[in-house]
Amino acid sequence: MAAPTGGLCKVPEGAEPSVRPGGTAPYGNFPDYSRFHPPEERVRLLPAALLSRLFPKPHAVPLLGLDVGCNSGELNIALYRHLLGHKENKASCEHSVTGKDLKFLCFDIDAVLIERAKQHNPFPDSISYAVLDIMDAKAREPLLSSYLNEFGRSTFDICFCMSVTMWIHLNNGDSGLVKFLSYLASKSAYLLVEPQPWKCYRAAARRLRKLGRNDFDHFRSLAISGNMAEKITQILTKDCAMELVCCFGNTSWDRSLLLFKSNRLSICSA
Repeated sequence: MAAPTGGLCKVPEGAEPSVRPGGTAPYGNFPDYSRFHPPEERVRLLPAALLSRLFPKPHAVPLLGLDVGCNSGELNIALYRHLLGHKENKASCEHSVTGKDLKFLCFDIDAVLIERAKQHNPFPDSISYAVLDIMDAKAREPLLSSYLNEFGRSTFDICFCMSVTMWIHLNNGDSGLVKFLSYLASKSAYLLVEPQPWKCYRAAARRLRKLGRNDFDHFRSLAISGNMAEKITQILTKDCAMELVCCFGNTSWDRSLLLFKSNRLSICSA
């Protein structure tokens, strides 16, 4: 999950990452992230009946969700409750009021954050956590394929990529961002993206310099810049065979929630 950077993106005082070289979280893996970017700010923008709208027909198999860069799990738990109609005090065995069954695979590059997510998971039968660097093809294929194979599936019904794109971009360059988005598009019927604006890139680089470290390797060579929501939309629609379905609005820290639909995958009528 991404770190708060720049303006409202500024790293709050006391929000230290869990033991990183130089005191930074170069992949956005800040602990206590949800204290400063509350899950409710994203969740409130999404229709509670979103899954029923996207997958209106009944089906025997569960919907499969993927959360990229889940941090310590607060957001995916809030999404799960919101989208399935669970109340805060309901047990995991309660039947969803939406009539849908959702299985959620959530991963992050940070083992410390994943361990915390596992310890505080109220829906262990439905939400699974794993440590994964999504840019490591040798690691991601076995994990994602194994999970999908459990359900006889080759793709996820919906993927959440919330404030992750900047960290992929800064650490892997323009080509890395395109490959990342292309991979998610190939694995998802629907993709919900929350891109960080360019001001957050500048703030992240400035924070490294203040700590006496060099810039991100790719920061000064990035050609994809400016309006990042627009640029990511262009990549997904022109290069990844997806179409923009909806913008659900902006969070209080000025990040858009953009929903895309695959044009090359048959959408599961779940």
